[in-house]
Amino acid sequence: MAAVLDGYIELTPDVRGGKPRLSGTRLTVADVVVLHRRLGQALEEIAGKYDLALSAVYAAMAYYYDHRAEIDRSIEEEAAFAEAFRHNNPSLLQEKLKAWSHD
Repeated sequence: MAAVLDGYIELTPDVRGGKPRLSGTRLTVADVVVLHRRLGQALEEIAGKYDLALSAVYAAMAYYYDHRAEIDRSIEEEAAFAEAFRHNNPSLLQEKLKAWSHD
């Protein structure tokens, strides 16, 4: 296990696929980035919502800016995987709703 940024961020091969995450949690740096930059949540809001030290959330963003290309690539790969999964595994409920709306 490697700890970086004053112990706020850790990389553990057997937790969350070894992705950088906030120490002692399963919340990855990419999770914080998505919540903040893509969903518009304030860092203070994220800290409160997940019961984290504000400094830990800021450390996640600092780590992101130091490893931006790698983290952005990881986020895009996960989004592509999720989209492919949705495409290959359609929701039965959505199919029923579509059929019902066409009746």
